[in-house]
Amino acid sequence: MTDERFEAMVEDAIDSIPDRFFDELENVVFAVEDEPSEEQLAGADEDNSVREGDELLGLYDGTPMTERDSYYGTGELPDVITIFKGPHERCFGDGPDAEAAIAEEVRRTVIHEVGHYFGNDDETLEAMGY
Repeated sequence: MTDERFEAMVEDAIDSIPDRFFDELENVVFAVEDEPSEEQLAGADEDNSVREGDELLGLYDGTPMTERDSYYGTGELPDVITIFKGPHERCFGDGPDAEAAIAEEVRRTVIHEVGHYFGNDDETLEAMGY
């Protein structure tokens, strides 16, 4: 899959976020990377990432809304939600409907990471289907 096609899937997933949630996103950027770095792998845990087996599909790096205090917003770098192309391709890229399967998992990963931004834990997100 080309980088452009994968990035378009991520853009489509971002566009699918309901307006009532999208409008609340503040000081957060979305990034697409081929593979997670060693630092990203080391920093990924159940409170900020999506995994499929040993593969890291997505990562939220920032301060969840539930942990922000009155001093938040006085110079912090943006939170970053990163979606990883290689792991999605390895986990969901086989079969006749591989592109559709990757697109669906990208959508689920984006929504899952946005859920971490809002302070939801994995248990809550899994109960919601993400």
